[in-house]
Amino acid sequence: MKSVSSTGFALFGAALIAISYGLARFAFGLFVPPIRVELALTPDLIGIIGALPLVSFLLATLVAPFAADRLGARNTAALSAAFGAGGLALISQATGAQSLGVGVFACGICTGLMMPALTAAMQALVERSLHGRVSAVMNAGTSIGVFVAVPAVLVLANAWRLAYLSFAVLAALGVLAAWYLLPSVSRIVPSDAAPPPRISVLQWSRLFRVALFAFVMGFVSAAYWIFAPDLAITLGALPAGATGWLWLAVGIAGLGGAVVADLADRNNPAITHALMLMMLSASLALLAASPGQLLLAVFSALVFGLAYMSLTGLYLMTSIRLLPGRLSMGPVLPFMAVALGQATGSALVGALVKTFGYADAFAMFSAIGILVALLSPLYPRYIDFDAEEVEAIETGLQAAYDYQLRGEDGEPLQLITGDEENPGGHEKPE
Repeated sequence: MKSVSSTGFALFGAALIAISYGLARFAFGLFVPPIRVELALTPDLIGIIGALPLVSFLLATLVAPFAADRLGARNTAALSAAFGAGGLALISQATGAQSLGVGVFACGICTGLMMPALTAAMQALVERSLHGRVSAVMNAGTSIGVFVAVPAVLVLANAWRLAYLSFAVLAALGVLAAWYLLPSVSRIVPSDAAPPPRISVLQWSRLFRVALFAFVMGFVSAAYWIFAPDLAITLGALPAGATGWLWLAVGIAGLGGAVVADLADRNNPAITHALMLMMLSASLALLAASPGQLLLAVFSALVFGLAYMSLTGLYLMTSIRLLPGRLSMGPVLPFMAVALGQATGSALVGALVKTFGYADAFAMFSAIGILVALLSPLYPRYIDFDAEEVEAIETGLQAAYDYQLRGEDGEPLQLITGDEENPGGHEKPE
């Protein structure tokens, strides 16, 4: 394994997330129009196929922490990228619904395994004082991957097989890079860290609320991720290449999601959640109302990208705060809830499109999002701290990581700095 700096690891992690999330998972909607036409697939069938990678993501996420512990970060990340390469290659050669479904299912496994593997590697390679910053950079990889898919659709709008074959080559390079750069260690917890406290009834109830909000957000967003380009082409008569500008806007706006999520944690998460879910819902309605206006369609994509990435960042911070000391559980649960919502929403929106048409289906999903946004006052602000302690607590994603590990005295463990010796008695990975 070659030694990498914290900055290098963050950039490398973002690249792997770009492949596993951006290309293997979210780029699919961009190529739905030509795939649907060439393979003669109906909207409801596309909706079911679009749900398959989300189902496999959930299944992979359930076993990912155990895989990272047993196999280590290097093997798990390489296995994830291998599933991505295989799935993308299968999609490029798909001849019908079955082969396409197998390919997207394999891509979902890739997505579910990658983040836990990178989290395990981060705990071994990166100072704990930088975990929040590195995680934010890696999470931005989703937007980068969506951004990378744009030139492919602009240049290869009618050559989706070649585009997916190119993605498969990138994923294969990711296998080699993960094997060369990541350590073979499993998760590392300092030896002086106290065991995580038992999860209380109050914590479970608040976690359940976060999961419900995350599920609804995933449910509503599925319509955009799967059918937005197809809607613009079918209803708006936009050329196939023009839909690439939608994903470009999503990728650019999504990069600002980490900043908004951090500001939400500093101020009022409930209000920010309501605003962002309203914005996400409005983006669906705007696209359905003006699909033939490219500028308005691109603006809707900007709104959607900012809202989606902000909400995922907010759910991530909330769940980490909810489960202190449980490094393998806290960051995973909100993404599972979002994926479950997307899997459910993808299948349903496909059926609604077939029955009522694109505009009405998008309007229904938008209405659901707006109604749930009105319930945002129920979103928990802080999870395991009393209200009077809130002002004294640091905020933001880094603070969420800072308060994860505690010593026997119940106080947060001191952060590592670059000038200190490696704590916890663990040797540096070779």
